[in-house]
Amino acid sequence: MLHLDGDSDYLKKCLNLYRRLSVPVVGMHLREAEMAASVGSLLAKVAPDILILTGHDGLIKRRGSVHSLANYRHSTHYAEAVKAARRYEKHLDGLVIFAGGCQSHFEALLEAGANFASSPGRIMIHTYDPVFVAQMIAYTPIGETVDVMEVAKRTITGIEGIGGLETRGGYRRGMPHSLENQSPQIMEKSD
Repeated sequence: MLHLDGDSDYLKKCLNLYRRLSVPVVGMHLREAEMAASVGSLLAKVAPDILILTGHDGLIKRRGSVHSLANYRHSTHYAEAVKAARRYEKHLDGLVIFAGGCQSHFEALLEAGANFASSPGRIMIHTYDPVFVAQMIAYTPIGETVDVMEVAKRTITGIEGIGGLETRGGYRRGMPHSLENQSPQIMEKSD
């Protein structure tokens, strides 16, 4: 998994939580305006199956309509980063993308190609909400669909803060399990 965050302090908090939840991650601090230009090369380098694009955002109320991307601090940057990531991997289950921050333009982020986004209710989301979404994707078996309502329930801000599209899980089970502390036995031919 690759997590790009516009806030270095929030990124550190998220990386600590990923470790506690046993979710392998590569994290990088990038300003929101730099994400679109950098995401393609980072995807090629890291080859993740989950991409988190977050940081700060917000509706600039004095500008007008909540439906115009021009009225958000960084939603345009997130949408452009999602589009750049989709040029790298078009398949929604090949690269699962979460995008957005507080009060982001939810519909524009999904339209750009994100699987999950913030913020349907244009509310402040919690720093850890994207981590909880990523954990659920990472640990849902690949043969199952990640339940969007269940994802929202497992976040701090709920359905007003996080929404998304039906997406396949990313966890692959393997069998058989290795036998710990048992080395192969060598049988010698007796005379």
